[in-house]
Amino acid sequence: MRALVTGAGGFVGRHLVHRLRADGWDVVGLTRVQVDLADPRAGAAAVAAADPDVVFSLAAGRAKGSAAERAATTVVNTSPWLVDALPERCRTVVRLGSSTEYAAAPHPLAEDAALEPRGFFGATKAAGSLLLQAAAAERGVRAAVLRAFQVYGPGDHATRLVPTVLRAAATGEVVPLPGRLSRRDWVWVEDVVDACVRAALADDLPPGVVLNIGTGVQTSTEELVAIAREVTGRAIATAPGAHPGRSWDTADWVCDPAAATRLLGWRPTVDLAAGLTLTWASSGGQEGPAAGGSGTAGW
Repeated sequence: MRALVTGAGGFVGRHLVHRLRADGWDVVGLTRVQVDLADPRAGAAAVAAADPDVVFSLAAGRAKGSAAERAATTVVNTSPWLVDALPERCRTVVRLGSSTEYAAAPHPLAEDAALEPRGFFGATKAAGSLLLQAAAAERGVRAAVLRAFQVYGPGDHATRLVPTVLRAAATGEVVPLPGRLSRRDWVWVEDVVDACVRAALADDLPPGVVLNIGTGVQTSTEELVAIAREVTGRAIATAPGAHPGRSWDTADWVCDPAAATRLLGWRPTVDLAAGLTLTWASSGGQEGPAAGGSGTAGW
């Protein structure tokens, strides 16, 4: 089976490529160094050259500081050229979406939740999901959208929360915390990868299906720090209110994963304490310096 993975150089993409190759797949990985997916012609040519049976669409842009950056991010996150570029042999496109495609809600989010994206990134991801579903239906290609909640694990970007907290455990840095309550549903990266692989192989999935990938458990930032103290055995100093927070932060952000369990046989296998333990062990308790030095971007 030949797989094309866009975003192969990203956090989840690297884990997915490793899993697929370990399972015996022939994998073509595309990174931003190899091809500019903001260029529709370059993206389409790369897809055609890969000649895949399955496409895992994981590439994601976040830059939004200028009109040019917003335009490029929109093209990467919507990939409007993707389905038309697929060879006839391609059977499936699995898209990694985002829980930020939904509005916050005081209850676990199921797939019938309204699309009310939080922020520019969520809006572009939601648009990409809808475009994929429409284009795939017209071409007769099976498509699945997996809306992942807060993914974490070894190899995550150094400025995100879990690496920041674990680095503080190793170095004694102070972790700046947002002033308002923020909870998230933290899902282990290898569990997300497993959902992607299962979706690619499940020929009986409904066309254009959307599945939420999370644990059904939400954890506040403060609770996560407390768990990290337990698993590392280290003191972790915090500065409440020193982080500005994110515009899409909310006190309630949790997944209802029942549909993924029913349709894929998928369940989360690693809880947050175990996942933090594994992530800490993978770094040898020596988290590196934050990229850019701030330690707060990307929370």
